[in-house]
Amino acid sequence: MLMEGHFSYSTYKIFLEEEYFPTRSSTINGFNIGLDFTYFIGKNQAKYGLEMLGFKTDYYFINSLNREIKQAENTTELAAYFVYKITTGKFIIEPGFRVQWYASLSNISPEPRLAIKYNATDNFRIKFAGGWYSQNLISAVSDRDVVNLFYGFLSGPDNLPDEFDGKEITHKLQKSQHAILGFEYNLTDNILINVEGYYKYFSQLTNLNRNKIFDENKAPDQPDLLKKDFIIEKGDAEGIDFSLKYDYRRFYFWAVYSYAFINKFYENTDNELVKYVPHYDRRHNINLVGSYLLGSKMNWEINVRWNFGSGFPFTKTQGFYESLNFTGGINTNYIIENGELGILYADLNGGRLPTYHRLDFDLKRRFEFGNHMILEVNISVTNVFDRKNIFYIDRISHEKVYQLPIMPSLGINFTF
Repeated sequence: MLMEGHFSYSTYKIFLEEEYFPTRSSTINGFNIGLDFTYFIGKNQAKYGLEMLGFKTDYYFINSLNREIKQAENTTELAAYFVYKITTGKFIIEPGFRVQWYASLSNISPEPRLAIKYNATDNFRIKFAGGWYSQNLISAVSDRDVVNLFYGFLSGPDNLPDEFDGKEITHKLQKSQHAILGFEYNLTDNILINVEGYYKYFSQLTNLNRNKIFDENKAPDQPDLLKKDFIIEKGDAEGIDFSLKYDYRRFYFWAVYSYAFINKFYENTDNELVKYVPHYDRRHNINLVGSYLLGSKMNWEINVRWNFGSGFPFTKTQGFYESLNFTGGINTNYIIENGELGILYADLNGGRLPTYHRLDFDLKRRFEFGNHMILEVNISVTNVFDRKNIFYIDRISHEKVYQLPIMPSLGINFTF
């Protein structure tokens, strides 16, 4: 039997200040503690454990309609799991079960899971994995950003609609079901090909309500879509990942290509489902990594990495207008009052940013002095093509800020 324990604590804070918009901020801190036990039973293996985690979130945000959304929440979760790994013939089977108790929401989530690998031949293997999953933590971004630099975090939101898609909301968790099918093939002793297709269905998701224009306490008769801080959504993700690895003596090469579609659905005021793509929907993603060792002692090393990604979605600007706040109430003289600059947004995430790509180069030389001293000199160049990849775009002024330019660097490492 093997017994393991772990404890961790972390804290994270982010805020974004812009010239034309109020400051947004988000803080999350928490701990995680657990015990894991593993029993080795011949070729088989049983593993189970207990886990407890707690975290606090503090979030402040102004949506695109200038309505305030804020939350400070403490959350505690308890979990227990069991996995049994069975090796029999050409099969490796791992059934598992996890129970998650969300104390702050008074919700319990039973989650069965299964993984299977079939070694058809010495060179060909088929894999499957699937299961139920749940999550309480929410990553919140804004559609008013052309490029999302602010990722806020919330937990346990309770200001949710009562219904979604004609069904009553019975819990406050985000839930999904995943299924992955793939295979591995050793084309030669040095070439490994891996292909995996997946489908993920998100039966309930929580998101910030970008359409909130009323305070719920002051306008209780308004539709939930116009007064709630959060809305319920659902979605799915599907795609295929292809990877190739070649490793022979001095040369190593690794290539990955991903092709994916992600869709989400929310309900409008007419109780109709509206389809859109989230800001992280990237159709194509390619990573190529290669390295080569030179010299009779293989003390020279060349590394090259190239990454390509198609453009992320964003919400286009349809126009601008003068927004009057009626600070004087019903007595406001809107004829002479100076308003603020308002933005009229186009369809949600209807546009696409430019494609991204970057080539990095690295050259390393290793010197050995005796048996205990090693000197490594490293020369690298980031963004060899000096590609102008978008980092930030100001929606109002149209100012663009790009990521790293071509950037050489030198590093020296001495160990003894």
